[in-house]
This record gives sequence, structure tokens and C-alpha cells, in this order.
Amino acid sequence: MTPFIKKKEIKKDWYLINAQDLSVGRLAAYISQVLRGKNKSKFNPHIDNGDFVVVTNVDKIKFTGKKFTNKIYYRHTGHPGGIKESTPSFLKEKNKTEQILKLAVKRMLPGGPLAKKQLTKLKVYNGDKHPHDVQKPIVIDFGKLNKKNFVK
Repeated sequence: MTPFIKKKEIKKDWYLINAQDLSVGRLAAYISQVLRGKNKSKFNPHIDNGDFVVVTNVDKIKFTGKKFTNKIYYRHTGHPGGIKESTPSFLKEKNKTEQILKLAVKRMLPGGPLAKKQLTKLKVYNGDKHPHDVQKPIVIDFGKLNKKNFVK
């Protein structure tokens, strides 16, 4: 019989990641695993036992290759002919650099109500400052986990 974790047994940690000069896709893949709780030994796909992730310096995040100008995000308004597109460079001009990382993480989570709840545990900030010092987040140096995480 598989033991399931109960809600009162779930312990949610806080992690802090500095995104300066990091690759968007690699960082988003790691964040999505932490938000789902796949980094824990008691992972269940139907239970929200993931942790909180605070990401700072998102305005200094990097893409590899020509993705910064060539990657296209599509969305639809729901009206006929209402397909809209934008690029990461367009989002950066509009000072919406947080949206770049949030879109990448959102699309790596499975669809459904649980993924929306897990995405609320992602806190993204442009500068070094964040209001989550009280939670004492554990600092993760994501660049040192693999040399490919940095983009020159």
C-alpha cells in the first residue's frame, strides 16, 4: 500500500534564486519541479506539497541563441481573428520581464486547477529586493548546479 502524505504533514519551504545571467528554460524547468514538489521524497501528483520560490533579478535573465527576438508567445482573445502575439523583447520593452519567466514556468506545469494553485507560490521580482525576508528563504545558487545554466 502506498503511503499518502496528509495535509498537516506537509512542510512548505521557501527558496530564493538570483536569476542574473541564467538561462530562462533551465531555470523554469527547475522552478516547476520545486513548485510541484518533485524534489521531495513524498511526491504525489494530486497533492500540492511543493515549496515557495522567490526569484530576484528577473530583468537580467537571458535567452540562448536568437530566442529573445524570434520566440513568439501566442494568446487568443476569444473573438474571431483575435490571435495576439508577443516576443520576449516586446515584453521587456513594456517592463513586463516577470511575465517572461512566469509564462515559461506556467507552460511547464500540467494544466488544471492544481497547477494554477502551484503557480501562485512563485514570487518574481525585478531587482534584488523582495518582501519575503521574514520567511528566511533558503538561497539556491542555481548557476553552480550546472555550468550550462549561465548564458554569456
